[in-house]
Amino acid sequence: MIHPRLTLALAIMEALAIFAYAISGFIEARTRRLDAVGTFLVGIATAFGGGTLRDVLLERRPFYWVEHQGYLIAIFVMSLFAPTLLKMTSRLLSERVLLVADAVGLGLFSVAGTSIAHDAQMPWFTSVMMGVLTGVFGGVIRDVLCNEMPLILRDSRPYATCAFVGCWLYVLLDYLNVDTVYSVLGATAFILLARLVTFRFNVRLPH
Repeated sequence: MIHPRLTLALAIMEALAIFAYAISGFIEARTRRLDAVGTFLVGIATAFGGGTLRDVLLERRPFYWVEHQGYLIAIFVMSLFAPTLLKMTSRLLSERVLLVADAVGLGLFSVAGTSIAHDAQMPWFTSVMMGVLTGVFGGVIRDVLCNEMPLILRDSRPYATCAFVGCWLYVLLDYLNVDTVYSVLGATAFILLARLVTFRFNVRLPH
């Protein structure tokens, strides 16, 4: 039986990931001087874009944000007060904290995407790529909406690579019949640590 604290930990990580992605969208929208409508659109695209594309490709309905409209409502309210929210965020949260939250999002979204694709009987490699897409594509949509070359193409520091390796770790743990919750936590922790370590030591992929 799974300990309730593990389930609670996953729920907290999920909320943290969604709001971290939404805030990164708000930050980009602010630099583009978008109004509340534009800020909301960029925020939800960043938070749910990868998962929505995954669900479209897997013909999975309803979409995640339809099932969990509470997150959608929260992001809507946040977008109305985005300037104040970002000022508070910059005062209360350091860049390091936001980096950790983003890394948690990358790990949890990527692993969850792999798990969903695997449950849909997709081949292993396809499941892994669905996971990577879930983790990184929200940021791609954010940058495209803001008329920027996607960061994943401009920054040679490992990002999608961390997700790719972590998703394969999840597949391996699942193959070894490790309980799903522990597999998700383990693979998410790996992606989180890999992202932070490569960022800390400025590891870059060869051109």
